[in-house]
Amino acid sequence: MLFRDMNMQLNCGHIYGLFGENGAGKSTLLKNIVGLVYAQSGTLNVMGFDPKKRQPALLQDICFIPEEFELPSVYIDNYLKSTAPFYPKFDYQRFKLLISEFNIPSDQRLNEISYGQKKKFIIAFGLSTQARLVIMDEPTNGLDIPSKTQFRKIMASALTEDRCIIISTHQVRDLDNLIDTVIMLNENSIALNASVEEITQKLCFKRVKELDETVIYSEPSISGYQAIFSNSNEQESKLDIELLFNALLNESGKLKQIFN
Repeated sequence: MLFRDMNMQLNCGHIYGLFGENGAGKSTLLKNIVGLVYAQSGTLNVMGFDPKKRQPALLQDICFIPEEFELPSVYIDNYLKSTAPFYPKFDYQRFKLLISEFNIPSDQRLNEISYGQKKKFIIAFGLSTQARLVIMDEPTNGLDIPSKTQFRKIMASALTEDRCIIISTHQVRDLDNLIDTVIMLNENSIALNASVEEITQKLCFKRVKELDETVIYSEPSISGYQAIFSNSNEQESKLDIELLFNALLNESGKLKQIFN
């Protein structure tokens, strides 16, 4: 059994970051949500539909960008003519703007452009579908530093009150200042599902020169330690997703006490 006692509700108006070790089930969970694999037990409701039935009314409102994909040997215009009609709300003007911002060439076949350009193309197309549910699995793989900056800017502007965005990645730094809710998988279940605001209310992230008994988790840094403390003094700090994830793997008991 991949997941045990999983119970979760996701809402529109949020950008969720999904994290977990290799094999924790992130990609499988996402594929369950979009109906590409089916759970052996339990129920799953996505915008009022059962995703395993693959009903067009649901699929036209889902944008799923997998980690691995293939693009056909066609030009952008031909791809739009054959694929965009599946999405009744497809925004051609939005797509044109994103293609321009991502600097994707229109004079090459899609299978001939670089991997980074392919990734930016599929992101541009997916966001232009105007789907209410946007799911991305490792979307920043293959993107250079300027493109990652563009990605964060575009994703922040893509969030609306009636849209839910889920991003799964190992490159946690790429989601800094983008996500508003953290979901972490560990040991076949959801180990943490909390907003960034709740996390920084309960935990304090800071650099210290020496450690004491109040430290929940720490890692050595150049000038001391990066550490997590219980935020009993209500200090303001910036969430360190990578440090939090490592703390969850090593000090899950302490964190569960704080969040439960």
